[in-house]
Amino acid sequence: MENIRKALEGLDAPAAMRYLAEQFPGAVAFSTSFGQEDQVIADMIWRAKLPIRVFTLDTGRLFQETYDLMDLTRARYKQSFEVYFPETASVEKLLLEKGPNSFYESVENRKECCFIRKVVPLNRALQGVKVWITGLRAEQSENRQALDALEWDETRQLYKYNPLIHWSYEQMMDYLKTQNVPYNKLHDKGFISIGCAPCTRAVEPGEHPRAGRWWWELSKKECGLHG
Repeated sequence: MENIRKALEGLDAPAAMRYLAEQFPGAVAFSTSFGQEDQVIADMIWRAKLPIRVFTLDTGRLFQETYDLMDLTRARYKQSFEVYFPETASVEKLLLEKGPNSFYESVENRKECCFIRKVVPLNRALQGVKVWITGLRAEQSENRQALDALEWDETRQLYKYNPLIHWSYEQMMDYLKTQNVPYNKLHDKGFISIGCAPCTRAVEPGEHPRAGRWWWELSKKECGLHG
């Protein structure tokens, strides 16, 4: 791992992702939720024509604006991406036993829903992957400030590369603007971190960026994808 970390030193994000794609041919994948960070990374991958798989998770509860952005992104880059859904039987069982909005009742119920709709499909998407590229930034939450650009995911036995981990919000917004990258229109309405529609609200000025996620609960504000 230290050899790879040294090789990545001094490389910008596109060059680093190219290096990883060359070191692990056919085994590098980028998971996008079509947030601002992910749109930056997708632009880098497709602009540089990097041989990296791009996939997303459709939980079945996304905003219409997120689907609109998917279409806009496909049209802009003339690129397709894989879409992974939750297992039908698991969702049907959850709704039969607890109803469609059980996540509001407890943190445990919310994490159960996240596990079924996000974690299980993610694990399926990452089968055979050796390097998982994510859009994590240290500024996003206290839980992510100690992360490095390159990490080892012990649970999934793969490298995790976070090309924007040290980027500021201003850097990200500047890239979106200068490169004319399409973004989710909900960002213009106070939504910073956008997830499932029932679990995301706009944030007020001065609120923490993650305050709009699962706003009714006191928790680490994570869904299990990243620990």
